[in-house]
Amino acid sequence: MIAALIAVLGVLWYAHWTMAGGGSAAVAYLFMPAGMLGALLAIRRMRRATPLEPIGRRFWRTLEIACWLLTAGYGILAGAAFVSAPELPVMPVPAVAFAGAGMVLAMWAVVRVPLGVTSWHERGKQSLDRLIALLGCGIVLWHFGLAPMVFAPEPWSTPVLAIILLAFLFAAGAITKVSYITGGPVDRTAVRAIAMTGLVAAVVAVAAVAGGANGPVIAQTLCLPMVPVLIAVAACRQRAAAGAPPRRSNIMLPYLAMLATDVAVAHVLFGTASRDETRVVVGASVMVTALVTVRQYLAFRANNRLLGEQRASEERMRYEATHDGLTGLANRALFRRRLDEELAAGEATVLLVDLDDFKTVNDSLGHDLGDDLLMAFAAALSSATGSDGEVARLGGDEFAVLVRRGEGEGLSKPGRAELLAERVMAMTAAPVGENRLLVHVSAGLASAPAGTAASALLRAADTAMHVAKERGKNNWVRYASGMEQAAQAHARLGGELRRGLDAGEFRVVYQPLVSLDTGRIIGAEALVRWAHPERGLVSPADFIPAAERTGLIVPLGRFVLRETCRQAAAWLAEFGPDALAKVAPNVSVRQLHDPDFVDDVKAALADSGLCAERLVLELTESAVLRGAQALRVLHELHDMGVRLALDDFGTGESSLSLLRAFPAAIVKLDKSFVDGIEFDELGTPAADARQAVARAVIQLAGALGLDTVAEGIENQEQADRLHRLGYTVGQGYHLGRPVPPEEITARFAAEAEQARRSQPAAA
Repeated sequence: MIAALIAVLGVLWYAHWTMAGGGSAAVAYLFMPAGMLGALLAIRRMRRATPLEPIGRRFWRTLEIACWLLTAGYGILAGAAFVSAPELPVMPVPAVAFAGAGMVLAMWAVVRVPLGVTSWHERGKQSLDRLIALLGCGIVLWHFGLAPMVFAPEPWSTPVLAIILLAFLFAAGAITKVSYITGGPVDRTAVRAIAMTGLVAAVVAVAAVAGGANGPVIAQTLCLPMVPVLIAVAACRQRAAAGAPPRRSNIMLPYLAMLATDVAVAHVLFGTASRDETRVVVGASVMVTALVTVRQYLAFRANNRLLGEQRASEERMRYEATHDGLTGLANRALFRRRLDEELAAGEATVLLVDLDDFKTVNDSLGHDLGDDLLMAFAAALSSATGSDGEVARLGGDEFAVLVRRGEGEGLSKPGRAELLAERVMAMTAAPVGENRLLVHVSAGLASAPAGTAASALLRAADTAMHVAKERGKNNWVRYASGMEQAAQAHARLGGELRRGLDAGEFRVVYQPLVSLDTGRIIGAEALVRWAHPERGLVSPADFIPAAERTGLIVPLGRFVLRETCRQAAAWLAEFGPDALAKVAPNVSVRQLHDPDFVDDVKAALADSGLCAERLVLELTESAVLRGAQALRVLHELHDMGVRLALDDFGTGESSLSLLRAFPAAIVKLDKSFVDGIEFDELGTPAADARQAVARAVIQLAGALGLDTVAEGIENQEQADRLHRLGYTVGQGYHLGRPVPPEEITARFAAEAEQARRSQPAAA
């Protein structure tokens, strides 16, 4: 390193000059400008070899200009030394101007280095710290460096004092600045090395005062050449520090500054300083102490604020650890803890509540609306529970209520729990939330004596809840001993469904749709049956809910749809286009929300060759009411030519309003309005009500251009009565039970033979 080599030469020259007993002192003034040329070369090499950010490039470019000015100033001083030899030179005004400008520019470069502070609070705190450090450093530099020169018997020249004062200010400002640089475009250690150049001025001042006549020579050979060395070190450090991690700022600097002022105070108190010097040092020390006191007060307030924020954060974390983030209810962990406490104190009762078909809502309406529904339901459940229990969300769409003991009331705890379950069920009769969605729930109630494990009680309530679902949903069941066996049987049944589908154990049977005018078959409803190899014939009432619960209703429905279309096409091919007007498989709500359902219908029609107008899809009101997604699918099917039938018509609350939004082609009068309709001549209120509904449905269908089917006909009297009311198509055990396709084929053949015989003989 050139600057370091020149500094070593300066030391060697001074040693030779001292031992030789003097000589021309002008040579001493060459080492500073020569060393600065070496520092400039180091900066230039660093700038070429190191990728710098814009702020870093600005800093080093400004510093390079400052070094050129210092080189010029001290070069002029060296020229003056050779001109005035053997006398030591007085620093010329141009040298003072160039050197002073270089120092000011270097100070400006350091001032513009960013500290990475953005908030006003942090900026104010840092400014106070830097003011304390600046005063502390300044009083030490003043007392030990500048004051001896100012109050010397032979005062120093004003230009020299100005240069040294600038160097002192640069040292104090740079030291306080660098202590807060944690990283960024300019390396912290590099800025620290630049700051140390200002301290060289203090050493120069001390050496100049203590060295007497030889003081300037000592300063020029031993002290000032360290300035370019430090600048070159800074350039090398910047080159090596690319990508270095940030460091922590120096929080001890204000306290070190206060300690430094104490050193200066001790020196003036026990030394020989003048009264004016003592006043300056003591006054500055008082200011530093006062500022440190203010800093401590502000730090105390900040610490109290941080402590309060920490406590609030801890409270928030504790709350979040025990409460559900969506609904604000207690979560599973908190519920289990309170349940453990309740069981330790005595009997406990739990009500588990689960939203029916919530996944369908999520899939069809979106997760955002699903979250809104959960929040609205949580609020409604809490309102229905009131002071009788503590509500929690266990996860997903499952909620729990820990029923409180009744104290001072006339109800036993089981009685309170059952009334609470009834209130929860009644709550679901009204829509909830801003979107006014109607929800159905299934609930399980269970009680356990003191000492029972919380997991056992929850398992019992969960079993009861699943039994409620198996019984048709939207109700509640209290747990009874042995109930889990039925639940396990249902679970096993669900597990066997997939095996049964893969093994081909399911069959499609057909119940005739009969013309009430002629008694001929005009269509058939497709129904699925399960011939289990061990259980025998499994009732649809058992396996359809299991298929719905497991999602296997989708592949099962796909199988029924394809088989129905295939069989209908086969009948039409065998018996002609007049043999069968429609074939009608049932469709579940899960199928309507399956994204592939429309494609499944298209594929079934295309593969079988069945005309879309002969396919009727039967749906219940609950399926049609399941949101906009279901209605979009139904309209798409209607546009394809597939006809839609509304099953069990008249039993729901929204049957009439449905017909305005639902593209129905057929309505099927529910069996409940057919039972006993043959006894209308008795004039009973029940018979009159059945007559009124049946007559209203046929009139409404006629007004809307819809076909009708009367379900559940069990005798000829019912068929006759419905025919007189205007119904032309009927279905029921009297007209035909669900039978394998072979029996329907035989019936088609018999009807065809009968039609052939009834035709008059050809002439």
